[in-house]
Amino acid sequence: MFSPVWFILIGTAATLAATRIPRAVVAPFGAASALALFAMALGYVGTIGDGGAITAPFWSVPSLGIAGGLRVDGLSLVFLLLIAGIGALIFIYAHAYLAGDPRLRRLVVVLILFMTAMVGAVTADDIVVLFVFWELTSLASFFLVGYDHENPAARRAALQALLVTGAGGLALLGGLIPIALAAETTSLSGILAAREAVLAHPAAIPAMLLVIAGCFAKSAQVPLHFWLPNAMAAPTPVSAYLHSATMVKLGVYLLARFNPLYQDEALWQSILAGFGIATAATGMAMAFRETDLKRVLAQTTVAALGTLVMLIGIAPDLSIAAAVTFLIVHAFYKAALFMVAGIVDHETGLRDASALRGLARAMPLTALAATLAAFSMSGLPPFVGFVAKELIYEAKLDLGPGSVALLGLGFFVNAATVAIAAIMSYRLFFGAPTPTPNKPHDPPAAMLVGPIILAVLGLIAGLLPALLGGAFVEPAAAAILGRPIAVPLKLWHGFNTVLLLSAATIVVGVALYLAWGRLVPRFKALRVVDRFAPAAAYERGLAALIALAETCTRNIQHGSLRGYLRTMFLVLAVATLATLILRGGAAWPAANDLTDPRLLLFAAMLIGAAATAMARTAIAAVLALGLVGFSIALIFLTFGAPDVAFTQFSVETLMVAILAAALLRLPLRRTDTRTAREKLGDAGVALIAGIAVALVLASVLATPFDPRLSLWFGENSAAAANGRNVVNVILVDFRALDTLGEITVLAIAAFAVAALLRKGAAK
Repeated sequence: MFSPVWFILIGTAATLAATRIPRAVVAPFGAASALALFAMALGYVGTIGDGGAITAPFWSVPSLGIAGGLRVDGLSLVFLLLIAGIGALIFIYAHAYLAGDPRLRRLVVVLILFMTAMVGAVTADDIVVLFVFWELTSLASFFLVGYDHENPAARRAALQALLVTGAGGLALLGGLIPIALAAETTSLSGILAAREAVLAHPAAIPAMLLVIAGCFAKSAQVPLHFWLPNAMAAPTPVSAYLHSATMVKLGVYLLARFNPLYQDEALWQSILAGFGIATAATGMAMAFRETDLKRVLAQTTVAALGTLVMLIGIAPDLSIAAAVTFLIVHAFYKAALFMVAGIVDHETGLRDASALRGLARAMPLTALAATLAAFSMSGLPPFVGFVAKELIYEAKLDLGPGSVALLGLGFFVNAATVAIAAIMSYRLFFGAPTPTPNKPHDPPAAMLVGPIILAVLGLIAGLLPALLGGAFVEPAAAAILGRPIAVPLKLWHGFNTVLLLSAATIVVGVALYLAWGRLVPRFKALRVVDRFAPAAAYERGLAALIALAETCTRNIQHGSLRGYLRTMFLVLAVATLATLILRGGAAWPAANDLTDPRLLLFAAMLIGAAATAMARTAIAAVLALGLVGFSIALIFLTFGAPDVAFTQFSVETLMVAILAAALLRLPLRRTDTRTAREKLGDAGVALIAGIAVALVLASVLATPFDPRLSLWFGENSAAAANGRNVVNVILVDFRALDTLGEITVLAIAAFAVAALLRKGAAK
């Protein structure tokens, strides 16, 4: 059996290799890479059960408390098989769908990178590792949604997806950190094992809310659901892979991972169940405002994600089993239908469901794949969708009286799902044909293999539900619950309430389908949705943010050097004074001997500073400033620091000489043009800054001297650095990198000045 590390290594190697191999075979190479990962994952089937797992060390930093490590259990295995298996079919599909596109290599490279990031995220047993891969999926998604980067709509959709999921990632990080601190480990399994300690921490509930927010952003839950339909600007292979089967389920995955930690918290259950069913109902209602095939499917994906979140929230054993079953079912039929939508668009030139009919005669194999996938989506026996739908109804009925709202909204969602499935199959492929821009026909085999395999798998899994339950659903449910569970997956449960609900769902779904042509215009006419929907709020918020940035830039970046300095000194001075006063840090040292002659040197400094400020010419200002520097050097000398004093003498002499020589050659004829009011304002800023610096120095002098650092340097200079001049040792040994950086800056500045002078001389 392969170590979980090999999943990451193979994915990384495949990503790098895809950048170099010939473009004609890059998509088949991606498919081969995905199949290799799929074969490795199949090796785990049957070896992981009853909560068991395979672990392996990975990227760890013990000094920072990062445990690292990878872990494959039942839940990870289900995701691995979906990621790699559907990924292989997507690469094959993309090879034909984007044949001749010069950007195909870039798409395949980013898709392999995304696949690797997803594999890393679902196998990570450390929250730091998980977060890194989590963010990598968002970054890869940005490039994939913006694949057609010359299209403004694609760029806008990519930015929207990145902003929403990126903000969710920050919220997730804010929640993971206090959880790790409470558990005293970054290991995900260690955090779950330290459940009592985490829940006892004061930040347990705020951290939980942040984790939920991050997962909701990733899995498009209300009110953050709007980015997913807009992401349909991506090419169909991306939509079928990322936005139906894999990335959008990553938030659901993490909620399931944290379920053993928070499953007994009423707030956790209420938020997940409430927002989940609200998302499901919203997604299906919005699906009746769309006619674009991909956007219709995207809205039903939002509804499916809401159903999954709701099932995790209601938390009994049966609901978790239903969630895992529906996770698999949805990946099968939704990826297949997305690929069918792409085939229809590719071969007919149309993607509008209201303008397409009767394609079965010209596209029989495509019609077969669409019909089989639609049967599973509708929950018709003997397809596995029927098994999942009955299990969901049964899980809701187990809640008792509290299930009324969930049952009612869930019934509408399921009935609407039947209607959409009928649109994607019966309406598109049967009835009187309608004219299309291109003559329809079945696509190349590479585009058909994916939807047909996935649709047939939906039928096989429905005929063999016990195999699906024992090999995949039970281990995954045990991983979510933290304990073994028996999942009774059956195709036939007899005549009962659940069967009655299923039959009613089909009847109402057919009625909604028949009314679809009348409902869509009415739903589209609801302008209140466009005005107050979260998508509109996002656009208004983004516009306000841009306007605020422009205002700040206009007011701050005004081009006046004097204004920049005034703002900088004023902010620093006010912040310093406020901190000293409000935090009780201001102090004044005890008065010393006022007859000390060294005070005359400080008086000379004051005179030099005043003369600099009052100088009428630049040369006079430089000379007066030199008086300040030489006075400082004398102060160093009289206070027992001759090496620093002589350094100051040298620097000050060179500075005065160089500045004077430069100023004499520069055509500085402009006098001070400030008004009296501006001069008064500048004087006020200077006074406030001077008071702040003086108060800081006085507070430092009032603090008892702590000699530990100086004693340490004195004791270790000779012993550790073989130097007796402590100052030199500090500069070249203890602060070697700092000094090297300063020298580098000075060298770069010298080269720049030399280049400027040479250019000036050439002119």
